[in-house]
Amino acid sequence: MNIFSFLNDQVLKMQWLSDMAKFLVENVFNLGVQTKLGGAVHFFVYDVVKIFILLSVLIFIMSYIQSYFPPERTKKILGKFKGITGNIMGALLGTITPFCSCSSIPIFIGFTSAGLPLGVTFSFLISSPLVDIASFLILLSFFGIKIALAYVVVGIVLAVIAGTIIEKLNLEDQIQDYVRKIKSGDMLEEKLTKKQRSQFSIGEVKNIVKKVWIYILLGVGIGAVIHNFIPQEVIDNVVGSNNPFAVILATLVGIPMYADIFGTIPIAEALVLKSVNIGTVLAFMMAVTALSLPSMVMISRVVKPKLLTIFITIVTVGIILIGYLFNIFSYLLV
Repeated sequence: MNIFSFLNDQVLKMQWLSDMAKFLVENVFNLGVQTKLGGAVHFFVYDVVKIFILLSVLIFIMSYIQSYFPPERTKKILGKFKGITGNIMGALLGTITPFCSCSSIPIFIGFTSAGLPLGVTFSFLISSPLVDIASFLILLSFFGIKIALAYVVVGIVLAVIAGTIIEKLNLEDQIQDYVRKIKSGDMLEEKLTKKQRSQFSIGEVKNIVKKVWIYILLGVGIGAVIHNFIPQEVIDNVVGSNNPFAVILATLVGIPMYADIFGTIPIAEALVLKSVNIGTVLAFMMAVTALSLPSMVMISRVVKPKLLTIFITIVTVGIILIGYLFNIFSYLLV
């Protein structure tokens, strides 16, 4: 237990980094961490550095794993499965791609042009930005094993159910015509050396950090403001248990935003510290990552309005139901 506590506190939660940030705030900025400004600065410094450390390490690991699953291999794997099994495989393979929803769309186009079932491709499209091993480990670092596991499980379940419904509706004619005309050749899988895989992984870390750094800073900044400056009664009235529509509101607020899971975690952390119900927090995180407005604009270039509307409706309703169910059974995650 002592070893587990050490790993949890010093490796995952990085207590040593929190202590360093506290020393910086008190001795360099001459601010008390118990004050609103000092607490906000500590929150910002600690979370920014922590997320970038975790992000770099985990994306490297995930990209190294992903180097064994190029799009052509993934197509071949998914092509072997039909029905609900195909949806499950699509959702699970989506978890090994550490990308935002916009980055997943080109792969979605490739899968569709290759003739893969529509439901399978949508299960992949939903799970890819929503759930991956890196996000699980970061959630574990911030919120603990129960919430991290719960988020991953419901994310995969949502992807599978949404993909299955879309498959049953027979909406293949709702894909834009130009996507169907794209030729998907059988490219030979490139055999990479360990050095090449490492170089690929380092490149992915650089690319992803370049894409998300501004959203991480914004997310941590918003989290710092929520945690230290917004009164508890305001939080309670807007997204707290006092408001029966909190989950719906959190979902609708999350949709217009654009960030990935790494940008939403500090905001979620601040809300949890303000005693917001976990279901409401998870609904917000899922809405931002799965239904962001920019990614919906990109998807609209690939699918026709009817399919886009059905997709948004299914995922939105699913997120809201998940949020309320988590709020009802939140005592299991305490």
